[in-house]
Amino acid sequence: MTDIEIGYREGLGRGAGGDRVRRGATAGVLGTAAVATGLLAGVYYVFACAVMPALARSDDRTYVEVVRDINDVIQNPLFLLSFLGAPLLTAVSAWRLRGTRPPRPWVWAALAAHVLAFAVTAACNVPLNDALARATAPGAARAHFENPWVAWNAVRTVLVTLALACLARALLLHGRAERRA
Repeated sequence: MTDIEIGYREGLGRGAGGDRVRRGATAGVLGTAAVATGLLAGVYYVFACAVMPALARSDDRTYVEVVRDINDVIQNPLFLLSFLGAPLLTAVSAWRLRGTRPPRPWVWAALAAHVLAFAVTAACNVPLNDALARATAPGAARAHFENPWVAWNAVRTVLVTLALACLARALLLHGRAERRA
């Protein structure tokens, strides 16, 4: 007897037991997507509420140096795990919830918000970071960078926070469907 046949015989394949395992795995992926999204929203929020306002008090040279340092340091495996993992896990959740009416539209909305936030980052924030890294005159560099970067960061903060709210709603609906099943 193969492992698959044993699994079916023990109720882990098709039927109630297998469905429970599948729904539990789906809830795990959905929950992990929400946590990763919350971490990402938190990073953007802290930049909006504390990092950039604190740097605004600095002189031009300090401002440019610190932002360059942040841009170098933030490109690390832990940040990339949430930056790339949040939308990827959200996409996996959308796929796993195929055919499941109540939570799926919320996951798709979260995925759309993630895609928009990623687009804002790639089209706006990263080019501003790159221009700042190449700049030679701190005053001109800051004048070109600060206000647009802060504005686009606010946009992606709202988008990722919206994604988090949608994932939270999806988790709630998924949990309700589990209790009924």
